[in-house]
Amino acid sequence: MEIPLEETSGENLPLSRPQRRLLKRIYNGRTVPIMADEQPFLTYKEAARYLLTLEGEARDAAYAQMKAVGDERD
Repeated sequence: MEIPLEETSGENLPLSRPQRRLLKRIYNGRTVPIMADEQPFLTYKEAARYLLTLEGEARDAAYAQMKAVGDERD
């Protein structure tokens, strides 16, 4: 199920600029998906769409999982 970036609930805030930049960096040229919440994400758009569906601590936790994998790659 694909969720457009524009469709978010009124309570969900957009991703911050640093979050978007980090996600774009870690998903750039990726050939192996990053697992977060037991779901594979291969592109920035997939990851951003998923994060925008989450609220508060759930979003922070999923973002932290993605960031940890990205930090391992560097």
